[in-house]
Amino acid sequence: MTASIEETRARHAHRLLELPGVVSVGIGRDDDGRPAIVVGVAAAPPEIRARLPQALEGHPVVTRVSGTLAAR
Repeated sequence: MTASIEETRARHAHRLLELPGVVSVGIGRDDDGRPAIVVGVAAAPPEIRARLPQALEGHPVVTRVSGTLAAR
């Protein structure tokens, strides 16, 4: 049985956020409208994209350039 997307995000978020350039990990939709784990990156050079999985536990992973994030 496949884990829920929420469980999968929670299980992998810490590891993904440790990667240089990754600024957020959330849940959203892929280009086809399917639920996906969305990884926000400050920029999208090929070396960052190469480190990110295309799927986690059967759930697609989408990379979105969000720029840097700062708390207010």
